[in-house]
Amino acid sequence: MFPMLTLLSMFYYICLRRRSRSGTRGEVLNSRRAMESSQRSLPLSVEVEQYAKEVLDFSSHYGSENSMSYTMWNLAGMPNVFPSSGDFTQTAVFRMYGTWWEQCASTPLPFRRTALSFHSQDYIELAFEEPVYPTAIEVLETYHPGAIVQILACSLNPFSQNPPADVRWEVLWAGEPSKALTPQARQFSPNIKQISFATNLIRLEVNSSLLEYYTELDAVIMRGVKQRPALALYKMPMIDISDLSDSEEEREVAEAAGAKSCTGNGYFDKLPYELIQLIVSHLTLPDLCRLAQSCKLLQQHCCDPLQYIQLSLQPYWARLTDASLGYLQSRCTLIQRLSLSWTGNRGAVTATGFCSFVKACGSGLVCLELACCHFLTEACMEVIAQTCPGLQELNLSSCDRLHPQAFAHISQLTALRRLILYRTKIEQTALLSILTFCTQLQHLNLGSCVMIEDYDVVACMLGVRCRSLRSLDLWRCKNLTERGLTELANGCRLLEELDLGWCSTLQSSSGCFLQLARSLPRLRKLFLTANRTVCDSDIEELAAHCPGLQHLDILGTRMVGSASLRKLLRSCSQLLLLDVSFCSQIDARTVQELSTQFPAVAIKKSFTQ
Repeated sequence: MFPMLTLLSMFYYICLRRRSRSGTRGEVLNSRRAMESSQRSLPLSVEVEQYAKEVLDFSSHYGSENSMSYTMWNLAGMPNVFPSSGDFTQTAVFRMYGTWWEQCASTPLPFRRTALSFHSQDYIELAFEEPVYPTAIEVLETYHPGAIVQILACSLNPFSQNPPADVRWEVLWAGEPSKALTPQARQFSPNIKQISFATNLIRLEVNSSLLEYYTELDAVIMRGVKQRPALALYKMPMIDISDLSDSEEEREVAEAAGAKSCTGNGYFDKLPYELIQLIVSHLTLPDLCRLAQSCKLLQQHCCDPLQYIQLSLQPYWARLTDASLGYLQSRCTLIQRLSLSWTGNRGAVTATGFCSFVKACGSGLVCLELACCHFLTEACMEVIAQTCPGLQELNLSSCDRLHPQAFAHISQLTALRRLILYRTKIEQTALLSILTFCTQLQHLNLGSCVMIEDYDVVACMLGVRCRSLRSLDLWRCKNLTERGLTELANGCRLLEELDLGWCSTLQSSSGCFLQLARSLPRLRKLFLTANRTVCDSDIEELAAHCPGLQHLDILGTRMVGSASLRKLLRSCSQLLLLDVSFCSQIDARTVQELSTQFPAVAIKKSFTQ
């Protein structure tokens, strides 16, 4: 009993010391009263209303890099569609929705000990003309609303020539994934928190997992005042993930308390080391940092490298810095799976800090997630190639500022099994080099890679060198023809997922889709989105040769009728998703009949008002 009281007393003393460094509650309340009394004599601020001026960054979008249809850039400016509801090309649409993608073979394993409060799957950052203290954020959602889970504000003015030394992000509002009762348009305006700085940089984070179709956003309005409002009640500061070291005074207190205690750590001393490790393994990273400051025994457990075999820092993107990585180095010497996705932008993490961490901890890495990491340079890629010889998974999704020459270093990672290059500037020469040496690739994403000149050459190389390929994403590749597709299908017979969405140069009349169905009997996912030439014979061939098909997207075809779809639904008993939006021969009544007859299949048909 007494050792436990001693331990709690130590922890309470440390908390009091930390609070005292930030000022006493009385001092803060007095300063707040003084501020309120001074502001009573000032005139009331006029509320400013403004639409987003510019889209600065985003994680994914349904649209193309070279057009405005369904792209995130549609969120800049006044609304194009609202208050109308439905599927409109003038809106901003993210790449994914629902949970069906989690069942795909290409989906990576989730990271352990990810905070349950972290729901975000995608994000977009918007700049406004004038910095204000926000009083309201309004998002005009025009189709399947409910995806927004977090709204944040940044202290950095993206248009200023003198950025602040300390860039801060504050959460204005946070919620859980939800789904509106109807897919109709709405104006989403949650109650937001007051912040202590003016902002003109807003970030929306979304989770579309509960939605039945793509969510569409039309515009974002920020209302605010230029005069600083009275601050909210003082809140005790949280212990940051960077705060991993104890002060000298706290160590002295802990040592003195330990010397006075005659029974050591009480009942903790009777527990096996492995059992305490198991208990601690359920904590999130901030909780580990807090617990490590309570006593020497628990600090030893919380700093054990076995607790950091896999680590996702993505939920803490807003707080991660070079200093954070420096503190973590001693703990991550055994790390195998690491996610730094979304982290380090606007100077929080530098190429130097990242390289230092990888050199110290990266020799055992098998999985490295770096989606949307704009601090990456060619030097970073060189360090990864030299330090991580056993790397099997590399995600560079939306690293669209990484120089094309940097990708050449990936060819040294000959153990790669999964490579995500979505929305990168990789060029054909570097890609062919990667395919030449990385022959064990099983999952490859080249969606929206606009710098590749000839996808037929790439497809032929895949068919020759990467015969173990199980999933391939060629979303919006601009020049793939029947020659490349035939070579791909003949060489990669193990393919389970193939995304050919918006590949407009493929023509059904060449017989390429028939050959595809006959050559790939293991297909579980096939996207032929917006290929208007797909016809009944292609669907019937899929029904005959791909019995394990689970996801099929034929949005926009004009030549598929209800008879071939019924044949497909009868033959492919595992089918879960069928998208027939904008298929001119399939009307709403047909969709309703098929949905009634095959209730296990989610048959999608979008609408416009």
